[in-house]
Amino acid sequence: MINSSNLINKKEQRFQSLVLLTILIVYLVVLAGGIVRGTGSGMGCPDWPKCFGRWIPPTEASQLPSNYQAIYGAKLKGEIEFNAVKTWIEYVNRLLGVLSGFFVFATLITSFQYWRKDKAIVIGSIAAFLLIGANGWLGSRVVATELAQYLISFHLLLAILVVLSLLFVLVRANPEQVKSMTNGRKESRVAWLLLLTLFLTLGQLLLGTTVRETLDEAIKRLGYGQRDSWIDNLDWRFYVHRSFSLVILAFHVAVIYQLRKLGKNGWISAIATWLIVLVFIEILTGVIMAYMGVPAAAQPIHLLLAIIIIGLQFVAWLMCMPRIGLAQKSAQPIYELKI
Repeated sequence: MINSSNLINKKEQRFQSLVLLTILIVYLVVLAGGIVRGTGSGMGCPDWPKCFGRWIPPTEASQLPSNYQAIYGAKLKGEIEFNAVKTWIEYVNRLLGVLSGFFVFATLITSFQYWRKDKAIVIGSIAAFLLIGANGWLGSRVVATELAQYLISFHLLLAILVVLSLLFVLVRANPEQVKSMTNGRKESRVAWLLLLTLFLTLGQLLLGTTVRETLDEAIKRLGYGQRDSWIDNLDWRFYVHRSFSLVILAFHVAVIYQLRKLGKNGWISAIATWLIVLVFIEILTGVIMAYMGVPAAAQPIHLLLAIIIIGLQFVAWLMCMPRIGLAQKSAQPIYELKI
């Protein structure tokens, strides 16, 4: 005889796997976006949603109309030169964005199995779907405004909110791996430290996007032949970003220390360990960009690591913060995941 509880558990396990896969795909989109920015491929497709008026982009200039520069150069002030590599980098980024949208939609549809059990899972899934839809539209505005910096920063912020919404859903969808933490006051203090560190890290990330803007301006002035001089031509934002990284590091040292003290739980201990590793690599990639001529591969890695760190901070906060709605109806108000 088939046990109905086993079927329910398998459905929930499949949902959790889907949410995790969706999160990984969204992170992949962020990485692709970083590659687009780092290689200067943002206008590799000068129109949207098509690319040079085609659903499948060209691979060589001969596939374009002879007057393509006049057609697409009007809004780009005449500065349009077909580059197959940049075109396909941007187009793959768009394809990954569409794929992430489908996965978020699948997450939303399957989340309704939790409607009676925990409506917060459905609400979190709805939030992720609305955010990724808004971010898709915003991507079109980025192209229409010729890569307006404020829209690029907002585009990145929405992507981060999508990740956080999905992480919330993932934590909520693990009821059998959740137990009440025993020292509520201690975890609550750590939670507030985590929240402050998260906001500081987010601010540092957004400041970094403005540094990239000044870097783009330096590249236009100096060209790729003077790569070693790019950093010297940045304004005050770079120096604030670089110096503030020491503040971020200090807060992470405090967070990691506090999480280690709470390390009785496997997930808390794992997050602390990963934060140590990722913060170290994040600093290393920053040093590489500052002192080794801003290699193209370093920026997307730097960006991706920052968002992964923010995601880990958020999960740790969810597990420590009391009275944030993580509790099921029959459970306690403070939770952590259990391996």
